[in-house]
Amino acid sequence: MSNFRSIKNPSIAVIGIGYVGLPLSIEFGKKYNTIGFDINNYRISELKKFNDKTNEVSKTEIKRSKYLNFTSNPDDLKIANIYIVTVPTPILKNKTPDLRPIKKATSLISKFIKKTDIVIYESTVYPGLTEDICVKILEKKSGLIFNKDFYCGYSPERINPGDKKNKIYNISKIVSGSNRKTLQIIYKLYSSIIRAKIYKAQSIKVAEAAKVIENSQRDLNVAFINELSIIF
Repeated sequence: MSNFRSIKNPSIAVIGIGYVGLPLSIEFGKKYNTIGFDINNYRISELKKFNDKTNEVSKTEIKRSKYLNFTSNPDDLKIANIYIVTVPTPILKNKTPDLRPIKKATSLISKFIKKTDIVIYESTVYPGLTEDICVKILEKKSGLIFNKDFYCGYSPERINPGDKKNKIYNISKIVSGSNRKTLQIIYKLYSSIIRAKIYKAQSIKVAEAAKVIENSQRDLNVAFINELSIIF
């Protein structure tokens, strides 16, 4: 990982430009060469005109991100050396996670990933998915070896949609890496755009578990308050 001793000149690709990926790509795009990639051509054409239909960011905020380029052309991902996956993981009718978006994003990255590159996942997943499923796809389709040729990390997204007060840069963050060097690189990368506390998880699985706990706690609290509203 000799060419990643510093993060002064990373080239970042954010895969999935929804309510999570857009604010993230904008913050990185203020400092580093950043690609905001999405398969939705209409979404990309809107963003190129500085319009965000999710209303998470303003035209002014998008314009301030001077190193950010939006694209739906996969070939533009070639220049990246850090890939951040922020695609959705919806729930199917049988209450199991729909892993198709994250698998497709991983397969896409595997076409371009090079030695020393880092892939970071922010999508909500269950503990073990990054290493047991995503890493295997990357290895199989790229021909590279995990933790020797390329590296991975997991940093769960914590954005609250519609919240104009708590933005990505002032929300505490959890980061993890597939080894100590990778963890430090990812920590420094996010520290360059986030002012709030950043916690280093002991492993990728611990960071994945933290996301599951947070989501479960939120759902339980919402359900409890809903029940109270009916009672009262």
